[in-house]
Order: sequence, then C-alpha cells, then structure tokens
Amino acid sequence: MATTVLETCGIPPPPGAAAELTVPLTFLDMFWLHFHPIRQLIFYDHPCSEAEFSNTIVPNLKHSLSLTLKHYLPVAGNLLYPLDTEKSQPVIRYVSGDTAPLTVAVSSRDFNDLVGSHARESDQFYDFLPSMPPFTEDENYKIAPLIAMQATLFPGRGICIGLSNHHCLGDARSIALFMWAWAEINRSGGDEEQFLLRNSASLPLIFDRSVFGDRSSVNEKYWNVLRNKPFTPSPFPLPTKMVRAAFTLHQSDIKRLKNMVLSNNPDLGYISSFVVTAALTWSSLVKSTAAAGEEFDRNRTEIFFFPADGRGRPNAITDQPVPVNYFGNCLGGGAVMMEHTKVEFVAAAEAITDQIKTQVNNKENFLKGSENWVSDTPMDFAEMGTLGVSGSPKFDLLNADFGWGKGRRLEVLSTDDEKYSMSLCNSSDSDGGLVVGISLPREIMEAFAAIFADGLKV
Repeated sequence: MATTVLETCGIPPPPGAAAELTVPLTFLDMFWLHFHPIRQLIFYDHPCSEAEFSNTIVPNLKHSLSLTLKHYLPVAGNLLYPLDTEKSQPVIRYVSGDTAPLTVAVSSRDFNDLVGSHARESDQFYDFLPSMPPFTEDENYKIAPLIAMQATLFPGRGICIGLSNHHCLGDARSIALFMWAWAEINRSGGDEEQFLLRNSASLPLIFDRSVFGDRSSVNEKYWNVLRNKPFTPSPFPLPTKMVRAAFTLHQSDIKRLKNMVLSNNPDLGYISSFVVTAALTWSSLVKSTAAAGEEFDRNRTEIFFFPADGRGRPNAITDQPVPVNYFGNCLGGGAVMMEHTKVEFVAAAEAITDQIKTQVNNKENFLKGSENWVSDTPMDFAEMGTLGVSGSPKFDLLNADFGWGKGRRLEVLSTDDEKYSMSLCNSSDSDGGLVVGISLPREIMEAFAAIFADGLKV
C-alpha cells in the first residue's frame, strides 16, 4: 500500500485540566449540525527519516497536543445529540477521560506531485486524512466525536498534518487558533509558560454563549427546523471523480486586477485583494462550465457566497461586538446573485465590493436576519450555479509552524463535497500573493485553468 497507518491513539488533556465542560450550541453552531466535516491537509517541507519521525517528532506532537487541549477542552469532547429531540437540544461536552484521536502514518506517494499546483486526482489525498471516529450511544444521546488528526511522513521529504472536524465545533478562526496553538507549543518544545505569555491577549478562551445575549427563542426556532433531520455520520466522498489544482495570484497580478476594476469604476474607492481574487475565480468558473460543455440553463442565476468573521465587528444582534477570543461559530457573510451572462470579472468585483460595504461592514445589516437562515422553506439552490469560499488568509493554517517552517501547501478536501467551493490562503512562495484552491471535474478544470490564466493576462 502507498500509505501505511502505524498507530491510532487518543490524546487526553494533561493532568490538572478541568474535569468537565459543557457548552450549549447557539443558532450559529446549529446551522452547521448537518454539514459535512471540514477536511484539511497541511504539507510541510521537512526531510527526516522514519526513525526520527517515530522517536522524536511523533512523541513531541503527542505531548504538545495534550498541552494544547488543556486550553481547548471542547476539541477533546463530543457532540451529544439527543435521541429524544423534543425534550432536549444538542450540546458539546468534555468529561475527564475524553481524548482527541491522532493517527500516525507513513506514505510512499510522490510528495513533489502532491504539493504541486497542477491538476491532481483528489482521491489520493484521502490517504492522509483521518476518518472521524464512529458515533456511539448512551441512553439519552448519540455521541459524536468532533475532531480527528493525522500526521503522515513522506520519508526524506516532508510531513502532512491532516485535520477533520465537525463545523459545529468552531469556525475558521476557532480551528486556526487551535492549530496555531498546537504548532507553537510543539515548536517551543512543550514550553507552556512561554505560550501563555505570548498569547495572554487571546487566552483564556471564551466558551460562554451569553456573549450573544438571550437568543433562546432563536435557538429554539433553529432546533424546531433541524431536529427532524437524520443525524448520521458523514463518510468520505470517495470516489470523488474530481481533480484539484492551485492557482497563484502574485502581488503584481492583484495590483493589476485592482487597477482594472478602478479604471472602470473610480467611485468604488477601495478594492480588496479578496474581492479581485474572488471575482476572477467566480467569473472564470461561470465561463468554464459552459466551455466544458456542461448542460444547464444559460439564463440561470449564479450565486457567490463568502463568509465573514463576526468577532470584534458591530452587528445587528449583540449590544457589544463578540470578543475575538470567543471559541465557537460566529460567522456572517454575504451572497451575491447575478444572471449567468452578466458574471464578468469587473461586474463581479463591483457586486462583491457592494455586498461587503452594505452587508458585512454595515453594523445595521451584519447578521441581520440570521434568525431566518434556517427555515422550513429555504431558498432552492438546485437550479443555481453556486460558488462558496472556504478558509481565509487571515486564519491561514499554513502559519501553523510546528518547528518545520510554515506550510508548503494547504489542501481543503471538503471542497470535494461542494458544487462548487474555492479555498483561499496566502502564497508560501510569493510575498503578498494569494492561492486559490479548487476541486472540479477534469473537463471543467481544464477550461477553468485556461480562462483563469487568460484573466491574469488582461
């Protein structure tokens, strides 16, 4: 076999950690209850032998993970999903004895090919991603583990850290903070005191859901809609029939794209790097589906979703902004809808910029209407072309330096489950650049790559 699992173990918080923690779900957590796990891989250039990996690196990873879990107890906990959904709501609970699963593996696959930017078969990447542990049950609840991690060695070449987590555990900021903390403690040789000193502004984490005020009626509204949906494990989507590739926008590309938008509409004022990157990706994807011969209604509506972290941001539901050290889900965002034939780069950039101004950066509108995000009659997206965004350069997992330097390549495998979604992170080899990751059927990927490249040449 190309990849061999050496061991799977449960890592507990260290002695002295709190014995128990129960965290109720807010409506912003419940929104993700039936969503597939977030699946991510971070590849590192770090040549080492199997002996060094087994005797030094793995023990250090286990020790530092244990120390990290002391501050991130929900990560080691479980989601308790009630069997009687009329009497109770789900909660996240940690009790002494709970652990976070870590798999250790070694692979003979071609590391250079895996960290490349060219189109590669998505299925092969699942060797480096741990399966979520199975559900169990007691008399009252289905018990669902919330996370699984894997460290895979490519002898003499590098290491991959794989991460699967249930979205109701936390959003991109929460998971990034956990991974950064694990990496920092590992890099420092397990020096927890220095970690606490360097992170005094963001610790201790806030798990208290009262930062949203009394939202019990909204939580109840969400639960009344969601409780009748089957709650089942999410298997790997294999075979995916997808290929994945990465597309780098250098700082010069981004500047040129910004100038192109502003030359067409000087009144926009400020254009962010995110806007032009998203607009180019969205417009290229819309064109590529037609170029690849995919059959669909050419008059359909195209929709672009993007998330926005709600911490520290004035919003429509809380008196004070949610603290930046809040752990959980605090996501708002925007949605841009356009007719298929009108999704051109400049028009898309203008529309996304307008949505950021009016929806995300407007405290009267940010999170407004969130009590209705889950309803009995949700919008039907089946007839639309969709593109979402996973991840953020602000919460870039490539910054998780375990002592091997920053990550070389980030792969967000959960985009295989979505039609379609782009990942976004900072470039590891182009200062100020951004990298778009996307997973598509091969025919559409070939068209997308050509159209995206043409867009950069304009």
